[in-house]
Amino acid sequence: MRLRQPTDFLILEALEETGRNVATNLQSHTEKSRKNINTRLPVLEDYGLVRKIGPAKRSGLYEITSDGKAALVYQDQYGEVDDFDALLDGPTPEPDQSGAAAETAFVRGDGDDPESDDE
Repeated sequence: MRLRQPTDFLILEALEETGRNVATNLQSHTEKSRKNINTRLPVLEDYGLVRKIGPAKRSGLYEITSDGKAALVYQDQYGEVDDFDALLDGPTPEPDQSGAAAETAFVRGDGDDPESDDE
């Protein structure tokens, strides 16, 4: 996975903040050109960080995925690791762990909310 910094992370942040959106709106949130955003969205989709959604097949409406949210959690480590994909995939923390790893598992839906108290 080769992300463009800061553009790709700005797109992911905008989608997390605004929810489903199109390139025109993302342009104003990221201050990047619409052409640049339209180029990067399919790449982010190939990486599984965003998903193109309907209603029309060519609508250009995207939303962030759980992996995209995990990428935002680990954004600061992107330039420090050799395999960012493995960082996003990897190991799912136990429910009693805290910190970024537990937060990532929660945003991906891999476990219960580490802050909840179900007992």
